[in-house]
Amino acid sequence: MTSRLSVSILVSIAMLCLGTAAIAQAQPANMSFFVTSAGPGKGADLGGLAGADKTCQTLAQAAGAGSKTWHAYLSTQGPGAVNARDRIGSGPWQNAKGAVIAKDVAELHGKNNLTKDTALTEKGEKVNGRGDTPNMHDILTGSQPDGTAFAAGDDRTCGNWTKSGQGSAMVGHSDRQGLRDDDVSKSWNSSHPSRGPDGGCSQSDLKSTGGNGFFYCFATK
Repeated sequence: MTSRLSVSILVSIAMLCLGTAAIAQAQPANMSFFVTSAGPGKGADLGGLAGADKTCQTLAQAAGAGSKTWHAYLSTQGPGAVNARDRIGSGPWQNAKGAVIAKDVAELHGKNNLTKDTALTEKGEKVNGRGDTPNMHDILTGSQPDGTAFAAGDDRTCGNWTKSGQGSAMVGHSDRQGLRDDDVSKSWNSSHPSRGPDGGCSQSDLKSTGGNGFFYCFATK
């Protein structure tokens, strides 16, 4: 009897472990939002919107969520300007752990659930924020707080994501923290322009102000 009981317990434990593993594998497949765990490495030169979208798709594929169509949350300026908010589908969006960050575009640009604990990479990992070494919370967006593009004039997209020298890109703070206790410092998508000794768009420039060339990716469908 004791032997049978032991076997029964072992079988139950094994089934529980298998069930837990299945849930863990299912979460990335259901993921519809993430912060890139790496960029192309050329600062804000992402290869334009097409290059950024390809990075999103490639990272999602590696994480087991490649069956979806992924777009980068990035705006462009000038003729044919594109609004980041118009590129990401209608929601809802959830991270690699299953937490919903916003149910729709309006909530995403209002009272969303995007924090350091929920703005995870495609691997389900937190992004270093203020107080961490190194800080990497500056996320490229090129966007205004409502997710729309800036007017042509002052560069806020590093030449529509093709420059790694002179220029600047608007960034948001994925951990919702900054130098001050105000809305701008807490903005996830429109906190401050990039800057630095190389001109503002290089990888070292992005790192110098607390970034690493990361951006947001959303599943459009």
